[in-house]
Amino acid sequence: MNMKPATAKISSVALKHNIQTIKQKAPQSKIIAVVKANAYGHGVVFVSAAVEEMVDCFGVARLEEALSLRSNGITKPILLLEGFFCDKDLPVIAINNIQTVVHNAEQLEALQAAKVPTPIKVWLKIDTGMHRLGVALEEVDAFYQTLRQSPNVDPQIGFISHFSRADEVESDYTQLQLTRFLNATQGKAGEKSIAASGGILFWENSHLDWIRPGIIMYGISPINVPAQEYDLTPVMTLSSSLIAIKPHKKGEPVGYGGIWVSDKDTKIGVVAIGYGDGYPRDIPTGTPVYLNGRRVPIVGRVSMDMLTVDLGADAQDKVGDEVILWGKELPIEEIADISGVISYELITKLTPRVLTEYID
Repeated sequence: MNMKPATAKISSVALKHNIQTIKQKAPQSKIIAVVKANAYGHGVVFVSAAVEEMVDCFGVARLEEALSLRSNGITKPILLLEGFFCDKDLPVIAINNIQTVVHNAEQLEALQAAKVPTPIKVWLKIDTGMHRLGVALEEVDAFYQTLRQSPNVDPQIGFISHFSRADEVESDYTQLQLTRFLNATQGKAGEKSIAASGGILFWENSHLDWIRPGIIMYGISPINVPAQEYDLTPVMTLSSSLIAIKPHKKGEPVGYGGIWVSDKDTKIGVVAIGYGDGYPRDIPTGTPVYLNGRRVPIVGRVSMDMLTVDLGADAQDKVGDEVILWGKELPIEEIADISGVISYELITKLTPRVLTEYID
């Protein structure tokens, strides 16, 4: 026997294809490739090395993520999308050619007071309506002037904001945010960025100088429409193996709590993946997996290390057969739609126990 447990196969060919697609959608814009949260669960070192030649900058959420890229040989600029958390980080940021967002007065003061070896490239984060991070519209001028006057700040200041409803194509809120952003930065020298994945796909007029692809880089759509519709290829295939096949009698339950009872004689397949690997425990009965060219439904409750599927009475499957939980054959957007757990959460919640296999 030689069975694979839960494995995420990550394709560099798919990754590069998606970057090409993104470039075709926004040919005039430079690219900040967003690789936070271990490249959305895809492996930050592999992903960054695979796309470094094709992008202009990397975006991360924490300084530790940026330093991990640097220690693995990434030399392109890196942007801290939430800015720095601690005054003592500023010299480290300067030395490592890391750029930072500034979104509040505390960061501004720390930046002015710091002793840094070289000026730091700063992006001024503007709150255009997300109301999470960013300076208020009426504060933009004051922040901008202060940054321009600080010897610690590179004179080329960027402007950045974030859409809160870019995935709602019917909503006019995105256009309102874009208008606010353009008005707030009008007449100020500096490159601009507001479009992340939703903006890139659905709001062409938001592309501006820089775009920030996140989820779409990994071949996943920001809405529950399969990414193939946008010429994007899933980078991850999550799979495991059938470790048992059991004849099962009509009227008998399967799994904890007996929540599913079979209405016919059938065969039950046991798959080596569970919530200990990050597959959701509360996934509804009937959610499909892909096995030997067909979809079969999950039945019973997902356990820590296993889940069970109804193979059907005439099933010819064998122990050791590969079971795909999501990938090209079974779009993750469909699993997100059925489960009510967004794709972003499904991929970033995979645990370290899942083996990662880099292909191509």
